[in-house]
Amino acid sequence: MTPRPAINRTLLALTGLVLLGGGLLIITAGLDLYSSHNLAPPTGWPLTTPDDILLSSADRVRWSSQGWWWWPAVIAALVLLAALALGWLLAQLPRQHQGGIPVGSPPQEGVELRARTLSDAIAAEAGALPGVQHANVRITGLAHPRAHITLTLTPQGTPEAVLNTLCKGPLRTAHQSTGLPPLPTEARLRVTPHKPSRAE
Repeated sequence: MTPRPAINRTLLALTGLVLLGGGLLIITAGLDLYSSHNLAPPTGWPLTTPDDILLSSADRVRWSSQGWWWWPAVIAALVLLAALALGWLLAQLPRQHQGGIPVGSPPQEGVELRARTLSDAIAAEAGALPGVQHANVRITGLAHPRAHITLTLTPQGTPEAVLNTLCKGPLRTAHQSTGLPPLPTEARLRVTPHKPSRAE
C-alpha cells in the first residue's frame, strides 16, 4: 500500500500543476501571446485576449442579486481554501524532529531515539562508574550525533581510569544498543576538591 505521505505529495503536485497551468493560460491571454505568436487557445477557455473577462456583466449582475452576503461569503470561502491549501503544503515539508536520532546500521526508516533518552541513559551508566561522583551528558546533532560529557570525579577517581571505563562502558553500550557508529565524544573532567581535615 502506498504510504499516506506519498499520496499527499502526489495530490499536492497534481493540484500545483493544475493551478500552474491555469495561471500560465491567464498570463498568455493577458500578454496577448495567442495572437502575437499565432497560438491556438484551448477549446472552451474563456480568456484568450487581454480584453476578455472571466465573468460577464450579466453574470456579475446575476451573482450580485443573491444578496449582500454573497460576495463576502465567496471571499471568505476562498481565503479559507487558500489557508487550508497552505497548511496542507507546509504539512508535507520534511520536518526534523527535535531530538530524533535514527537508529540502526543502516538507519531504519521511522525508527528514532530521542537525544534526551540516549543522554539520560549514558549519564546514568557513567554516573555509576568507579571514581565518578556525577555525570552530565548532552547529545547534539541528529544525523551525526555527538556526545558532550561532563564528569565530576571523586577525590579517589583518576582521569585515565575514568576515561577508559567511560569508553569501554557507557559509550560502547550506546554504540551497541543504537547500531550507530561510535559517538564522537567531548569529555570534561572535574575533580571534587578535598575537604581539609581538622586537627582535633
